[in-house]
Amino acid sequence: MVLLAAAVCTKAGKAIVSRQFVEMTRTRIEGLLAAFPKLMNTGKQHTFVETESVRYVYQPMEKLYMVLITTKNSNILEDLETLRLFSRVIPEYCRALEENEISEHCFDLIFAFDEIVALGYRENVNLAQIRTFTEMDSHEEKVFRAVRETQEREAKAEMRRKAKELQQARRDAERQGKK
Repeated sequence: MVLLAAAVCTKAGKAIVSRQFVEMTRTRIEGLLAAFPKLMNTGKQHTFVETESVRYVYQPMEKLYMVLITTKNSNILEDLETLRLFSRVIPEYCRALEENEISEHCFDLIFAFDEIVALGYRENVNLAQIRTFTEMDSHEEKVFRAVRETQEREAKAEMRRKAKELQQARRDAERQGKK
């Protein structure tokens, strides 16, 4: 299966988030997504639409669509399985399926999309693996945070010690002033 692009778009075809997996111009992807709503027949319950050049595999999500644009010779069953995985990823990163929430978490979604598809071909991953891969947990970061926390604790302890010294010096000065 060659997946050209994955997008979350409005019912009118406006792209909110789009990730192209092959070389494609912005105008081409915007044109494909703008043409998508016009191709759909509302009476049918199909989850795909074909044109002369591409196949749209889609899933409605409240006011939005999750759309995959594939080549016509791709395996429709694999496309549908990939679409289900894409559709399950979105609620993992967004609390609500609304345009502003999708826009707010667009980079998280794009990183997750990249874990699902590489160079147009689906990777063999599940939702838990995608979550693990996108967390970007690194040993160096943990060490850096631990060192920084230790430095902060030491600085606070030093600050308290200096404050006690200053307080003691002030008391001593008051005693000597009274005598």
